[in-house]
Amino acid sequence: MPKISLKGQKMPESPIRKLVPYAEIAKKKGHKVYHLNIGQPDIKTPDVALNAVKNADIKVLEYSHSAGFESYRTKLSAYYKSHGLPIDVADIIITTGGSEALLFAMGSTMDVDDEIIIPEPFYANYNGFSTASGVKVVPVISTIDEGFALPPIAAFEKLITPKTKAILICNPGNPTGYLYSKEEILQLAEIVKKHDLFLIADEVYREFIYDENEKHFSVMNVPGLEENAIMIDSVSKRYSMCGARIGCIVSKNKEVMATAMKFAQARLSPPTYAQIASEAALDTPQSYFDDVIEEYKDRRDTLIAELQKIEGVKVATPKGAFYCIAQLPVKNADNFAQWLLESYDNNKETVMVAPAAGFYSTPNVGLNEVRIAYVLKKDDLIRSVAILKDALEVYNKK
Repeated sequence: MPKISLKGQKMPESPIRKLVPYAEIAKKKGHKVYHLNIGQPDIKTPDVALNAVKNADIKVLEYSHSAGFESYRTKLSAYYKSHGLPIDVADIIITTGGSEALLFAMGSTMDVDDEIIIPEPFYANYNGFSTASGVKVVPVISTIDEGFALPPIAAFEKLITPKTKAILICNPGNPTGYLYSKEEILQLAEIVKKHDLFLIADEVYREFIYDENEKHFSVMNVPGLEENAIMIDSVSKRYSMCGARIGCIVSKNKEVMATAMKFAQARLSPPTYAQIASEAALDTPQSYFDDVIEEYKDRRDTLIAELQKIEGVKVATPKGAFYCIAQLPVKNADNFAQWLLESYDNNKETVMVAPAAGFYSTPNVGLNEVRIAYVLKKDDLIRSVAILKDALEVYNKK
């Protein structure tokens, strides 16, 4: 029998999606499953985006430019500038989701066996993208006791080798919701300039900041970092358009962008209808975002307050995005998460969470943690945490 590639064997399962078969079985039993495992917002996609697709008068569904529609990139540049980011049209390549942007970034800056330093826990698919690119993830651990703040710069310095090519951060973070301060970004900027590295910043949750005294500071705003900074962005969360699969890679580094363009040409072009929707979405009124932020802040505050009522649960309050990491009074969250779907129900209802070990690359770390996405309505979050509380009591009695 022909053998599967070593790369394929090493490709990690998604901690977010791997329990889906068990959720499907639970639903077939007639159980309601509250999905706390995946960052799929229930916020309505802006009408202006949906109507643009419905009303598109297209006779031939053609390829677009490999970098994406020029009209979209022009409008996107104006959007960034209106938010204080000095990003020109030439600095943008439209991609098939933020995922492809990350693959382009790794492919353009790293070779097989090169190393990328990432504070963990981190978005689980960074492991997958690194495996696909033949790149080694070198983790630097942030802890729930420190609120998942940036680890000391000395911890980064110790990990840098001749193989190190980049540091990757997610700001605000998935899965922690941590928001890096301006001071922390400037510290990272100094270290990448000192060691001639790239700083790749996944900023897809930029708009989701919940406290009035907190502001997002982008790597694109750091003076003198133009040759080092690469920004990743996406429409998925900003406009509740996960299915559009439209993102972008952004950099002032002309060599990086010329190289990324070769990857873009190899995959031909991003999808046309999704670009139409994404370009139109830029006309979404500010009132939409004001309402969304208010809703998510209320959900965050509700979730954290309810979780803190459960004995033995530790949780760090997220400052942005719509996730948190919760430490549970169990030995193995993978087993617990599967048990929730396979063997437990509370009045024919249960919850689905994402075991957090899959958001680390260090073995045996985060085994008793889960990521919770607060993308459900407030009443559903309260009910979900009540179910979780009862489930923990039942599970630990066993």
